[in-house]
Amino acid sequence: MIKINTFVGERIKSIRKAKGLTQAVLGEQVELPQSYIGGIEKGERNISLDTLQKLLSALHISPSELFREYDNKDANLKEIIESLDRISIELSKRSVKEVKLIESFVINILKTLDDLKNID
Repeated sequence: MIKINTFVGERIKSIRKAKGLTQAVLGEQVELPQSYIGGIEKGERNISLDTLQKLLSALHISPSELFREYDNKDANLKEIIESLDRISIELSKRSVKEVKLIESFVINILKTLDDLKNID
């Protein structure tokens, strides 16, 4: 299993990038130097729960969002989670009606892809 500080660091980095923030900006928001944020993202820092709470607040995410898929061993998971993070951030800027419409489109596209796989 991946070390928790490595996992947390990778997730913080992924979410930070998806939100278009630099390490310096995130550091300013949580009152930590950019180099410390870099150490967290590399899994080199053993952070306190207080620091974790500040990071979650600055990134506007819940603990459950941060730890999503922690136990999953899928090798492609990192890329999938990064994509889902970017999509989630974009969807959060939309109305509920727009999100529901996009959800419908995605479900139909996935069904079509599955149908095409069955034809081959």
